[in-house]
Amino acid sequence: MDVILDVDTGVDDGLALLFAIRHPALRVLAVTCVTGNVGVDQVLINTLKVLDAAGAPADLPVAAGATRPLIAAADLTRSAHGLDGLADLGLRSSSRRPVSMHAVELLHQLLQPAIAPITLVCLAPLTNLALLLRLYPSVAASIGRVICVGGSLYRTDSADFNLRSDPEAATIVLGFGLPVTMYGSDVFYDVTIDRTDAARLVTSPDGAAGLAGLLAAHQIARFGTGYAPIGDAGAVISLVAPEGLGTTRDSGHVEIASSVDFGRYRDLFLDTLMPAEPGQVAPTGQFGAPTG
Repeated sequence: MDVILDVDTGVDDGLALLFAIRHPALRVLAVTCVTGNVGVDQVLINTLKVLDAAGAPADLPVAAGATRPLIAAADLTRSAHGLDGLADLGLRSSSRRPVSMHAVELLHQLLQPAIAPITLVCLAPLTNLALLLRLYPSVAASIGRVICVGGSLYRTDSADFNLRSDPEAATIVLGFGLPVTMYGSDVFYDVTIDRTDAARLVTSPDGAAGLAGLLAAHQIARFGTGYAPIGDAGAVISLVAPEGLGTTRDSGHVEIASSVDFGRYRDLFLDTLMPAEPGQVAPTGQFGAPTG
C-alpha cells in the first residue's frame, strides 16, 4: 500500500513513523511536516532523526509545510512531548536533507500523476491537506482515503488536539467528500505497551526498536500508569489490520473509529519493530544513541 504521512512529530508520531517504515505492507512515499506539537522547524528535525532510527531509505522525500494554522496563531505551549517534542532524548543530528519545496508542493507533485490511489495518513493538524485541496483540488482523484487522528463519538480530550489546533482546516478537509477514517479518542489510548515491552524494545540491538522503547518509556513516565499508549501508531496499524478497527459511519464519507482490537494491534506493533530472531539487527536500522 502506498502511503504518505503528514506529521507534527512528537512522541507518538515517532512511534507511528517507525512502524510505517518497518512494516512490509506499507510503502512510504514521502513524509510531510506541519506545526502542531512543536513548530514545523523542530518537527522536521525530529522527523529526520526518527527516519534515521527506522532505517528509512536515504532518498525518502521529507518536506516542511505550514508554520501555523490557517487562521489562529499556533499554540506551542504544550510540553507533554518534552521541550524538543521528542522526549528530550538528545538524539544525534541527522545528515538527511529535506527537499527544498513546500510540503503542499511535494504532495501535489506525488499525487497529480499517481496511477493508483494513495492513502494519506494525517497524524497532525490538517493544515497541509487543507491547503493542498484549496490550491490543487484535482489531486482528490488520486487520494484513495485519508486516515486522520482526531474525532470522537463520545468524548473530546487531548487525542483530538489535531482538530482543535486548526478547526478551519478540518472543516475544509472533512467537507471535501474524501473517504475519511477518523482515529480519535475513543480508541487512541486503548492500544498500549507495558514496562516489560518497553524494556525489551530498549535493549534490542535494532535501531527502530531501541528508539520505540525510549519513546514508550517517556510515555510511561508521563502517564504514571505502568503502560504507554502508542497513540498515532494505532492509526497506521489500522492500514494493515483494518478488521481490528470498528467504525461508525458519521456521514456518507466519514467513519469514526469506535473500537479497536488492542491486543492484536499491540502485537503487530511489537512484532514489526522487534527483530525476527534474537540478536538480529536490521541492516539499515542504526540507532543514534542519546548524547545528552
